[in-house]
This record gives sequence, C-alpha cells and structure tokens, in this order.
Amino acid sequence: MEYIAMIGLGLCFIALGIYNIKGNISSIHWYNRTRVTMDNAKKYAKLIGIGTVVIGSSMIVTEVLKLIFDIEEITYLLILGVVVGLIFILYAQIKYNKGLF
Repeated sequence: MEYIAMIGLGLCFIALGIYNIKGNISSIHWYNRTRVTMDNAKKYAKLIGIGTVVIGSSMIVTEVLKLIFDIEEITYLLILGVVVGLIFILYAQIKYNKGLF
C-alpha cells in the first residue's frame, strides 16, 4: 500500500511540474516569486517545473523498482533524484528571484 501512495504523490509532482514547465507560475508561492520579472517568468517556471518533474519521476521509479526487486538500497535513487531536483529549483530561485527569500 505504501508503494501506491508514493507513486500517487510522484504523479502529482509530475503534473505540477508539467503545469510549471508550460510557463504557469501561479502554483509557486507568491513570496518565492516576488522579484521575478515578467520577462523571466517563463524561464523561472520552466526550471522550477523541471526540478519538480525530476523529483516526481524519481519517486515513481524508486517505488516501482522497490516493488519489483524488493531491495531497500534503491532508496538512494530517490535521494539522488530529490537532490538533483532541488538543485534545479534552488538555481532558478537564486538566478531569477535574486536569492532564496
């Protein structure tokens, strides 16, 4: 049952990421996008979306592999995906919002 919950959460992350990749920044908290200019809004949303899709995809792939192989070390794949996704998100935040906060 835990696999289904994690796969569902991963699908939600992917859907949110795709929504952002299309240039919609309305799902990003207003405080995190206060200094993003309208010229950079699409680039900012795309990078945030890519990071979110990477995190969601790693969640799904990890749970499917755990289901098939039943090896707990596959969790490191999830950790790697979250770190890579956060790098994309933090890069976008620092570059286009001129800082984390």
